[in-house]
Formats: sequence, structure tokens, C-alpha cells
Amino acid sequence: MGSTSNGNEEKVVETVMVGRYVEMEQDGEEKTIKSRLSGLLWHGGSAYDAWFSCASNQVAQVLLTLPYSFSQLGMLSGILFQLFYGLMGSWTAYLISILYVEYRTRKEREKVDYRNHVIQWFEVLDGLLGKHWRNVGLAFNCTFLLFGSVIQLIACASNIYYINDKLDKRTWTYIFGACCATTVFIPSFHNYRIWSFLGLVMTTYTAWYLTIASLLHGQVEGVKHSGPTKLVLYFTGATNILYTFGGHAVTVEIMHAMWKPQKFKAIYLLATLYVLTLTLPSAASVYWAFGDALLNHSNAFSLLPRTAFRDAAVVLMLIHQFITFGFACTPLYFVWEKAIGLHDCRSLCKRAAARLPVVVPIWFLAIIFPFFGPINSAVGSLLVSFTVYVIPALAHMFTFRSAVARENAVERPPRLVGGWLGAYMMNTFVVGWVLVVGFGLGGWASMTNFIRQINTFGLFAKCYQCPPPMPTLTPTPFPSNAQNATNPAIIPSPSPAPSYFVHHHHYHHGRP
Repeated sequence: MGSTSNGNEEKVVETVMVGRYVEMEQDGEEKTIKSRLSGLLWHGGSAYDAWFSCASNQVAQVLLTLPYSFSQLGMLSGILFQLFYGLMGSWTAYLISILYVEYRTRKEREKVDYRNHVIQWFEVLDGLLGKHWRNVGLAFNCTFLLFGSVIQLIACASNIYYINDKLDKRTWTYIFGACCATTVFIPSFHNYRIWSFLGLVMTTYTAWYLTIASLLHGQVEGVKHSGPTKLVLYFTGATNILYTFGGHAVTVEIMHAMWKPQKFKAIYLLATLYVLTLTLPSAASVYWAFGDALLNHSNAFSLLPRTAFRDAAVVLMLIHQFITFGFACTPLYFVWEKAIGLHDCRSLCKRAAARLPVVVPIWFLAIIFPFFGPINSAVGSLLVSFTVYVIPALAHMFTFRSAVARENAVERPPRLVGGWLGAYMMNTFVVGWVLVVGFGLGGWASMTNFIRQINTFGLFAKCYQCPPPMPTLTPTPFPSNAQNATNPAIIPSPSPAPSYFVHHHHYHHGRP
């Protein structure tokens, strides 16, 4: 009798949730060309939109640093870690979606209206587990998204330098910081339909460009594949891959933008499977071609010769990084709006102006720590490990720790994983693995590497991992004919070409 009433209650809840979203979709709808075009490009709330958002947001600039991780891990470990963390990330994204639906259902039973309010992860934790969980979740999530945005700015400057090196990377960071600030005008994830689609097209092109260009280039002379050689490098590479498949810090916001959030269950897994078709071939091919040279070149673009195809990939990744900056920054905008009481404001211009202070610290941090590659590993070990792995797994266990909570759960764990017992065992494994390997060993390795970068290049580095400047050869004045005749030894001989150009010809610009 109880299970029957529970099933009916689930159906009622689902009807309420779906009904409200359909109602929101149709509010003020006008059958004009303008509204239809806006719906096609701007208003996205379908499962396909969520899939594009997850897949586009998951890979981003990390695509360019995965070959660097392969040089630290070796080919076999690189492939295995991608598969392992891809599955683990999909599992914890599933947990987040379950907790969101649970929280949303409980609130809608209380007649709470979310018409002008975007639910976020810290609110889910607050509603299910209390203020202490909320505070921890908010701190980790905001810090991770802050540095995620910083990484996008660093990546923009690193990439554009390979097309135009007349300006140093720090100057390019200033320029792209101003460009990325325009994301304050995008209201929510509901409005990323065309951007998510284009972002995935861009990363798909770039991944296959890296794969094909590396295979056509062939292996460099004397190529070596000696990784793994040091524990520090090994676990630094592993945490970069942990970061790669930990892009679901914005899962709740993406779900909230859907008309039917219940359909999210397998979306992240399907997005991950597609992303693996991009990351595995590209990282393996670049590492096969260049081997240990990648240890000093964290951006894969720096090793490939300059061609029209490479320049196209750089431009597309720049645009995509602008999109990913918006993905990482939008939840921060929401938190800030709620803190200053402007989240329910209808004026887009007022909200945009209020959001600008969020961009300033991101801009500043990107100038302080311009370490493309090492910063990914540091963020992965210290922030991603808790934000998207440990906290969701623990939250799921604590939310459903009582028999009553399990009995009344809106979504039960699938039989495929062994029901509640199987879910508990998987969550325990995730927490243990990530704490020991991701946060413990990964934190030690990535911070050791990060501090080494600071000691080598310094804070506020003007041009991180840029080629040395061309030596200026001061012309030696030629002596007079009379002097030449009397002392032929002082006739200047032609200087040999600097060894830098011989050794680094293909590695930096692909041109003399």
C-alpha cells in the first residue's frame, strides 16, 4: 500500500515539475519570426542542449594539456586514467543529479516557485543536509569555478601567442580578460544553446586536427617515450586527468535550465563517452609524435608546425575558451547576485553591471599565475577532488542513510550497480580513492610542480614558456683595406646560426 501511494506521489511530483517548466516555456510566447529564431538559437532547455553543454564544457582547453599529461604518465597509464576518471566522473555527476531531483521535489511539495530563481549546488546541500554542508560546498565550488575561469584566460593568452607573438602572453591576458567580461550579459545556462553547440564543434575540430597533424608530422628525430620517470610527474599528470573529467561543478545549473530535469540521468555519461573519442586519439597521437619534448611544452600547439589548419584550431579554441569562461563564471555570477539581492532582478543591464566585480579577481589571478598546464593539476587535486567527487559521494550517503529516506527517495540507485548497497560501496570507493590518490598524492605532486614553476618563472611571469628572444647581433665594423692587408686575422668570420633555432624550429613556431 505504501509503495503504491509512493509511486502515485512520484507521478504527481513529476507532473508538477514538468508542468511548471512547460508553463515557463510558453509564457508570453508569440508566434513571430523573431521569437522562433530566438527559440532556435537562444532558449535551450532540452536533453540535447544539456548534452551539448556537458560535452562542450567538459573538455575545453584541457584538450591541449592532455598530451603533456601523457608525457608524465606514459601511454598506458594515460589511457587507463582517462577511462577510469571518465567513469568515476559520470557516476558522481549522476549522484548530483539525483540529489538535485530529491531537493527540487521536496521543495515543490512545499509549493516553492523557482520561476525567477536558479537552484545551485550549495542550496541543494543546504536543503538536504543543513548549513554546514552548504558552507563547505559553497567554498569549494566557488573557489574551483574561480580558478576554472582563471585557467580559461591563461589558455586564451597561451593560444593566441602561437598566431601573434608580437605581444607577450601577459598583454594578451589583459586583452582577453576584457573580452571575457562580456559574458556578464548572458543571463543563464538556458541561453547557451548555440554557444554549446558551436563549442563542441570547435573542440571536435581541434582534437582531430591534433590527431591527424601529429600522425602526418611523424615522430621527431630521436624521439623518446620514457614516462613515467618520477612520482611527482606521474601524479601531476593523473590529477590533470582528474580535472579533465571533473567539469560537472555546473551540473545543477545545467539541470535547472532543462524543461525536464529528470531526463539528465545518463546525459553526462553519454557526453563523457563522446569526449573520450576526442581526448584519447589526440593525446596519444601527439605523445607518439613528440614524446618527452612535451614535458617542457604543456600546450600541444607549441610543438606542431604553423599551418592554416593549426591557426584555425587556435582561433576556434579561443572562441571556445570564451564560451567555457562563461560556463565557469555564470554560477559565480548567480552566487554574487544572491549575495547582493539582485538575483530576481528583471533588468539584464542591472544584473550585468552588478556581475562585473566577479571578473576582476579572475583577471588578476590569471596575471599572477600564468602557468598553463601545472595550474590544471593543482586545481584538480585541491579543488576538483572535493567539489565534484568527495562531497557528492558523501552527500548521497548521508542524505539516504536512514531507511525512511531510502524508502521515500524520488530516484533509487539502478539495479545495475547493486541498488542501495552497491551505491554505498561505490561511493565509499570514490571517497577513499580520491582522498588518497587525487588529493593526497596528487596534491603533493601538483603543488611541488606548481611551486617549481613559480621558482623558475616567478609570479607575474611576462611570457610563460615562451621561446627565448632572438639574439641581437651587433655588427662589427669592418677595418679599412690597409688594416686588412696588414692584419688579415681581424677580418670577421660569419657567425654560425644560434643553436636555439636549429633545436626548436618545429617546437615553437614551425617557421625559421
